[in-house]
Amino acid sequence: MPQPQPFIRPLVEKYDRPGPRYTSYPTAPQFHAAFAEDDYRAQAAQSHRVAAPKPLSAYVHVPFCESLCYYCACHKIVTHRRERAAEYLALLKREIGLQAELFDSERTLAQLHLGGGTPTYLNTAQLGELMEALAAGFRFAPPEAREFSLEVDPRTVTPSQLHELRALGFNRLSFGVQDFDPEVQAAVNRVQGEAEVAALMTAARDAGFHSVSVDLIYGLPRQTVASFAATLDKIVALRPDRIATYSYAHLPERFKAQRLIRDEDMPPPERKLELLELTIHRLTDAGYVYIGMDHFALPDDELVRAQREGTLQRNFQGYSTHADCDLIGLGVSAIGEVGDGYSQNVKEIAAYRERLEAGRLPVLRGYRLDDEDRLRRDVIHALMCHGRVDVDAIEARHGIDFAGHFDDALKALAPMRDDGLITLGERRLEVRPAGRLMLRNLAMVFDAYLDGDKVRYSRTV
Repeated sequence: MPQPQPFIRPLVEKYDRPGPRYTSYPTAPQFHAAFAEDDYRAQAAQSHRVAAPKPLSAYVHVPFCESLCYYCACHKIVTHRRERAAEYLALLKREIGLQAELFDSERTLAQLHLGGGTPTYLNTAQLGELMEALAAGFRFAPPEAREFSLEVDPRTVTPSQLHELRALGFNRLSFGVQDFDPEVQAAVNRVQGEAEVAALMTAARDAGFHSVSVDLIYGLPRQTVASFAATLDKIVALRPDRIATYSYAHLPERFKAQRLIRDEDMPPPERKLELLELTIHRLTDAGYVYIGMDHFALPDDELVRAQREGTLQRNFQGYSTHADCDLIGLGVSAIGEVGDGYSQNVKEIAAYRERLEAGRLPVLRGYRLDDEDRLRRDVIHALMCHGRVDVDAIEARHGIDFAGHFDDALKALAPMRDDGLITLGERRLEVRPAGRLMLRNLAMVFDAYLDGDKVRYSRTV
């Protein structure tokens, strides 16, 4: 049995403060418009000039939704005009063609993820066209080595459509459930039945999907400990391979849709901690392993094996076993990571169309890492994925004296050591069980950009 994740309320309250999620370092607020298409092309060329070029990964953003979920902070377009999907698909094909020209055909596409919006806003035939365009531009890894996934809104697909998606080559699914309670669903304008989710889970297994995950959100309006406990019990009974339980960040001043949520429906701050504690206890008691941040997985899942073997990775989609790839972002607002650079596409479809029709890549902004960024990225990645930093390995890789280089950071870690979150020695930095909930706080100590960062982040716990 996996060991339970300790939840020490006074420590959680002490360290619950705003901070980045570290799906990249530097984080997206550091991206800038001075990084343009020519910089991206240079990074793509540089990615081939290494001893062993990385495999490729692709993220495809489909921005359309049929209805508005009030909590959502994703880049989306709510529309019933289905012809927009066909127009957008034509633009995606153009971008795929331009991107494919930059990469050696010998490099395999090992990972593919469709996010949104709602990826299944594209019908099965359109998704088939998308897969054909990707297969024409890139060499797919063998079926047994692929991780091809997409996010699914249970309200938008049928069990038979899941079989069609499997036939197209997708082998992983993520269902957005959020909460089963009718009052919570009404408060966020996302009403879906338990029976339809259960039927889709059964169909996904019958179709042969390798992994099925479920997304939940705690801290939503009208949630109570009792209501979310009922949701967790129902999810555990469905036994998905992975469960992601995200903390809802209510930022109505930034996200217009969230202004539709009534202030009086929002749970008090202390309830979010109660919901988190409940989630950890319920899921670990049910046999799920706490991976880190907001991810849980069954003991035989690949994520658990990767964490145990020290190969766990992290990218813009969260924890992964295939994140050590050059990531190509496709579609409006999509973020990529190629070579030593991050890039993000334009966010508006009109600008996306204009650039592609001119034969240009739709890069809006990005960032090129320097030596210091790479060093700090390695340290933060080690903390977020492995819960420890191998000081000797970091010194050898980057040619530094760790203690001297990070003198200020090590001093800042001392209170966390005293609180029992980490073991801090001359050659050893390791996260203790009580500190695994505070990985973001630990990473923040090594972030060189936070002091001047004016971005409002979600809370770390």
